[in-house]
Amino acid sequence: MQVRVPANLPLLQLDAVLMERLFANLLENAAKYTPPGTPIRIGAALERDGDARFVRVCIDDEGPGVPSGMQSRLFDKFTRGEKESAQPGIGLGLAICRAIVEAHGRKIGVENRMDASGRVLGARFWFSLPADEAPPEDVPPDEEVESRAALGAGEA
Repeated sequence: MQVRVPANLPLLQLDAVLMERLFANLLENAAKYTPPGTPIRIGAALERDGDARFVRVCIDDEGPGVPSGMQSRLFDKFTRGEKESAQPGIGLGLAICRAIVEAHGRKIGVENRMDASGRVLGARFWFSLPADEAPPEDVPPDEEVESRAALGAGEA
């Protein structure tokens, strides 16, 4: 797995337990449908939508991609990407992901990653989370690090 996250991302207000479930579901899904030995990449970036700031997180795989026409339906309950699949599951994982992201006031989606010739390189699952304001300038660096560590420990 490869992770690329800029050091200057803003703080996020989120439910740590739900975020853990979101990442677990998305990474499990990517691992299920990606050939063994191929990388799964996680990235994040700060983006704007008018005055709103949000962090967009992407999980890219090198699997077969999402079947045409399934991008919007894949997040529905009991929906799977392949009708006849040897992969275990009943199609609730991505519906749970959508509920978690929507509970945080943002969106989730999927798209196929394509090369210049239109060949599918894999899937990109993405979601966004609202970005909090940056910490005050007068916060000593040690306190800022402790605050970020506390967020990672589930005290969000």
